[in-house]
Amino acid sequence: MDSVRVMASPRSPDVGGSAWEVLRAFLRLGCLSFGGPVAHMGYFHTEFVERRKWCDEEGFASLVGLAQAMPGPASSQVGFGLGLLRAGWKGGVAAWVGFTTPSALLMLAFAFGHRFMAGKTGTGVVHGLQLVAVAVVAQAILAMRKSLAPDGARMGIALVAAAIAFWASPGSGTVLAIAAGALLGLLLRRPPQEEAVKQLRLAVPKRAGVMAGAMFVLLLAVLPLATRFVSGAGGGEGGGFHSFPAQGVAVFNAFYRTGALVFGGGHVVLPLLEGAVVARGWSDQASFLAGYGAAQAVPGPLFTFAAYLGATIQPALHPAALGVLALVAIFLPGVLIIVAVLPFWNELRQRRQIQAMFRGVNAAVVGVLISAFIRPVWASAVHSAFDLVVALAAFALLVGWKVSPWIIVVGVAGVSAIAAVL
Repeated sequence: MDSVRVMASPRSPDVGGSAWEVLRAFLRLGCLSFGGPVAHMGYFHTEFVERRKWCDEEGFASLVGLAQAMPGPASSQVGFGLGLLRAGWKGGVAAWVGFTTPSALLMLAFAFGHRFMAGKTGTGVVHGLQLVAVAVVAQAILAMRKSLAPDGARMGIALVAAAIAFWASPGSGTVLAIAAGALLGLLLRRPPQEEAVKQLRLAVPKRAGVMAGAMFVLLLAVLPLATRFVSGAGGGEGGGFHSFPAQGVAVFNAFYRTGALVFGGGHVVLPLLEGAVVARGWSDQASFLAGYGAAQAVPGPLFTFAAYLGATIQPALHPAALGVLALVAIFLPGVLIIVAVLPFWNELRQRRQIQAMFRGVNAAVVGVLISAFIRPVWASAVHSAFDLVVALAAFALLVGWKVSPWIIVVGVAGVSAIAAVL
């Protein structure tokens, strides 16, 4: 049973899967989804739109556009939304746990001194994974363009959005591109017949959405006050805490505010994290940069960098606990905000103006992917003729032969590692 389908009237529909099914699917992707948030969207599209058919193109693009316009890690928000649509609350939590756990464990391991992805072989593997991302994102652009920007007008919106996302600052480029797509969508002539609006099957009541929104704002306001209180009673932000609760509240506040205020996700979070951790004296610059380098070598969301940072705070009373606390804190705002908005999504999308806006938003999503494909995906991965051949081969396997992404991940990483050693 598909989780997105046409309904005559808003109601609380049955969800179509189990949390265990969602956990297994996202745990697999959490182990194989290399390449950053844009590549993650490609993996999600391949797995849940094309293969499993948990969601249609319109529903997927709506989730992507909504997540891109909100603070927090966009790929994790889309994953949470897909899990929510498939299996309700348990499915949303299962999607987040499955997608986040592999990279979080690797980052915690690195925090405790384990070295991995080192030397020529490791460098080659990482580079191979970047080349896989090139193929995955290119495949997603082709698939989404056919359904979301099928005519000249909407392709024009996509190109405008691509230019905005490419030339604007990383922190605002995506949001500006989505906003421009919405405005340009309003200017488009309406089609002769309005398209039937497919409602997202939601297991989230409006009351829960209001509560999630209120909690998002409340935590943003209360946590700084709580930090000042416990700092005065038990230590200071520079690391001189005398109790774990005092240190825990301060760490939770720092990472929650980072997750709540960052737009664009991915690499945009790094300067904010540096200000939250290095500027406070919790970690030195060398350790911070070492963790950032390790984050590029693991699958899953880049925000799991927070687990490493939390575990390396000095002095730490309980490093592993701080790592988990930082991890939860940085993801929590994005989950709260998407839960707050989703219950009202169907009603908003029934209005003609909203439909027009989201035709533009859907086209802009294609443009954002085009921009990200150029930079950083292509720019950071393809440096030679050999890289180009490998990326094209991976793309051909994905599109022409429909080979499973995980097979391509293993194969391309292996080929790149061998080439690096030779």
